Amino acid sequence: MSHEVFMARALQLAARGLYSTSPNPRVGCVIVKEGVIVGEGWHQKAGEPHAEVNALRMAGDQARGATAYVTLEPCSHYGRTPPCAEGLIKAGVASVVGACADPNPLVAGRGYNMLREAGIDVITPCLETAAMDINPGFMQRMQTGLPYVRIKLAHSLDGRTAMASGESQWITGPAARADVQRLRARSCVIITGADSVLTDNPSMTVRPQETGIEQEARLWRQPLRVIIDGRQRLSGNEQIFSKSGDILLAVTDAASVSIQRDPALGALHIWQSPHTAEDKVDLTALLKHLAEQGSNEVLVESGAQLAGAFIQTGLVNELVLYCAPTLLGSNARPLLSLGLDSMAGQIRWQWSDVRMVGNDLRLTLTPNDTVQPPSGEA
Repeated sequence: MSHEVFMARALQLAARGLYSTSPNPRVGCVIVKEGVIVGEGWHQKAGEPHAEVNALRMAGDQARGATAYVTLEPCSHYGRTPPCAEGLIKAGVASVVGACADPNPLVAGRGYNMLREAGIDVITPCLETAAMDINPGFMQRMQTGLPYVRIKLAHSLDGRTAMASGESQWITGPAARADVQRLRARSCVIITGADSVLTDNPSMTVRPQETGIEQEARLWRQPLRVIIDGRQRLSGNEQIFSKSGDILLAVTDAASVSIQRDPALGALHIWQSPHTAEDKVDLTALLKHLAEQGSNEVLVESGAQLAGAFIQTGLVNELVLYCAPTLLGSNARPLLSLGLDSMAGQIRWQWSDVRMVGNDLRLTLTPNDTVQPPSGEA
């Protein structure tokens, strides 16, 4: 069989960690000897054995002289676990096929070099794009110092997200809402604003029973919930503060925050934004802070104002729109608040994926800086 066949299996294994490995990358490994898979594994949770270790344990003595297929360059440094490159060397594998390089400065080619210096044949890349796509946040954080930012919005056919009163439950159906639960589950952070908290009183939690995902209970985690409250309007009595999981409150004046929270529910972090001319929370600085804390993927679930503000930073990597087959009318609230006055200022995106989710349409888009706006000519 070709290298791509075995690497495809390793990528399937890596995908099992989609909801559990944060802040680590999702990695799969397959050990092959004489064309037969003798060991396989995937990284399940930060602090636990990496994919290579799990695969080598399954392979046992059969790993000697075998080929290891790994979806990310084996680590070469001591962290919470020993270097995987060292484990592969000790196991006596003859060759390693790596999907892509690890951009982590602690690795960045050192893993492959360690293997080569030990006399192991290294073949790379192999299905590189697919391997990088499974870890968009980790790749971006290591390369740019920023997380991968995804904005989720649900809207009607006429581009409305709620009635004028703020009533919005429900625009989309159960399948779309379950899909959003899966977006939350794969994220390190969920960001919302004080407006949304005061209007909708959400919990912003991952509810495993609603995801349709089967995995061990120990692998479930609650993403960090970040609430942007520049004007300190929240009291601490809102539902979001009563749900388990850590919360970060992003404010402009930390000294004036008086919110208290039961520590048994999780930590309450207060983050003071650098001063801005508008006296608002600096979104770019917030994203940098989250990346420094190890956040790979960030999901923004907010109203039109905050979603629009994030888009105007130019740091949004993906829009996920759930379009419901309903009309809310011209008095209802708009999808985004963007202060654009001319066609020259329009912000263009490109289609990445379009599919039905239950009775709703899920539209996934990414920024498109290369396509020029239409000339207006007929």
